[in-house]
Amino acid sequence: MGYPDPREALRGFHRAGIVAVEGRAAVARALNEPSAIPHGPFHLLAIGKAAVAMAHGVADQRADDVLGGRVVTRCGYADADLTRRLPVEVLTAPHPVPDERSLAAGQALVDYLDDTPNDARFVCLISGGASSLVEQLADGADPQALSVLNEWLLGSGLDIGQMNRIRTAVSGIKGGRLGARLRGRRADVLLISDVPGDDPAVIGSGLFFGQNTPDDPAEVIRDLPVQLPLPPPPPAVNNPALVRVHPSIIASNRLAREAVAQAAQAAGWAVSCSDQFIEGEASVAGRALAEAVVSGPPGITIWGGEPTVTLPANPGRGGRMQTLALAAASVMADTACCLLAAGTDGADGPGEDAGAVIDGGTLQRGMANGDDPVTALAAADAGHFLAASGDLVQTGPTGTNVMDLVIGLKS
Repeated sequence: MGYPDPREALRGFHRAGIVAVEGRAAVARALNEPSAIPHGPFHLLAIGKAAVAMAHGVADQRADDVLGGRVVTRCGYADADLTRRLPVEVLTAPHPVPDERSLAAGQALVDYLDDTPNDARFVCLISGGASSLVEQLADGADPQALSVLNEWLLGSGLDIGQMNRIRTAVSGIKGGRLGARLRGRRADVLLISDVPGDDPAVIGSGLFFGQNTPDDPAEVIRDLPVQLPLPPPPPAVNNPALVRVHPSIIASNRLAREAVAQAAQAAGWAVSCSDQFIEGEASVAGRALAEAVVSGPPGITIWGGEPTVTLPANPGRGGRMQTLALAAASVMADTACCLLAAGTDGADGPGEDAGAVIDGGTLQRGMANGDDPVTALAAADAGHFLAASGDLVQTGPTGTNVMDLVIGLKS
């Protein structure tokens, strides 16, 4: 089949999916397309976990066109080489919970847009993580309340669309409010999608895109555990300030899944690439996907999506993919099946783990170290168990973020 070890096969297929949606190459491809962004001077704004990689793609193709700019990425993801290649300032902020650094980054973007000339042109690069990395609050808002709100959101079990509605309601730059500061100037926006449906108005909470059906912000925040003062309402999709904003989706979960399928087929496996979007509680999804692999025919099955984890008080180690993987391990125990569940951005919750690859011996290995899988799942501590079983996956920053990949294998 091309790989002597099924677990290594899954790691290789996962790498193939990431390579296909890596930000630097995706931007370079987009700039070389026949309908590409016109040549000539522009200002660069890049925001998200993949912001630095995407900006390097601009440097590869259009370095001489860049007049200046701002790049905002996750703490630890900055690259000093970028500022040697492009005349940009790089700022970092935390993820997934914003703080004062996120507010400083948001203000830096606002100031940059306000200070550039009326005839300026922009290229904007947006990837997942932008919702945490840049923010602006209404006057009088308590910055600490922003962190409390986002901590609650992350443990609430809400999906990304529901969380972004709440983030947009309290934000001074999301929901197209940052885009309104373009004042009708042209902005070509290249997006790496980390949301189902690949809607530009949802990716990164829609910094540059107006709302088709704006929410009532007061209604959205009515039952939240913490209240923040509301900014002015977001602009509508046809707002004159936004008429020259041109979006392009340059990478998505679908493209990553297709690349995984091609790699698996090239290695000689029968492949099924599912259109089922993984959502809901990660532990429930993990068991369901594992049952599909165990009961199905031999081969590779591929899913994409972004499940959720409802966190208890004082959660342990691990994120949604580690939770999904450990739940799957309870179904795959003592079988000739294995499963990889990992984020495409290199991070699954706090910490440096991207996910896990489990097999029929995972439960036995973890329990031999004195750990209990049921207790670990209940405590949102799947990462601790999977560390003991030797099943965690680390990729480091990948330069992309198109939600999660789950790959099942039955020999």
